[in-house]
Amino acid sequence: MKTERTTDPFMAAAIDEAMVGLREGGIPIGSVLVIDGKIVGRGHNKRVQNGSAVLHAEMDCLENAGRQTARDYSRSVLYSTLSPCDMCSGAVLLYKIPKVVIGENVTFKGPEAYVRSRGVELEIVNDEECIQLMREFIASNPELWNEDIGVDGD
Repeated sequence: MKTERTTDPFMAAAIDEAMVGLREGGIPIGSVLVIDGKIVGRGHNKRVQNGSAVLHAEMDCLENAGRQTARDYSRSVLYSTLSPCDMCSGAVLLYKIPKVVIGENVTFKGPEAYVRSRGVELEIVNDEECIQLMREFIASNPELWNEDIGVDGD
């Protein structure tokens, strides 16, 4: 099933990152960090590709954005194709990123209520392309998916 592409250029950039990860043999989750309407960092899940325990898309994105000031983070928006997990949500809270735009939270839902309770605005778009991408990946790679989210598949 073919889905229409989002008209949001920042979510489209995050989806592009997810597709890079998939082509590399990894998990198709992407993220971009936007400050003052400009992408300053982008990343995708690289746990498989780099043999990493922590390189989720949001963590890769923040790493690629480099050092930012507290003032920069206070004006930023993090886009992610999937609801951020506990680790990635912790980074949002640590750097006081005020808004996260989430591509979808149907296939996985991170600690959204807690993140909201800490003052972060969450915009959940439930983009069909994001949902389809993750549904197909999870169906084809359940063991790898369970490893990524820290679940024992037994």
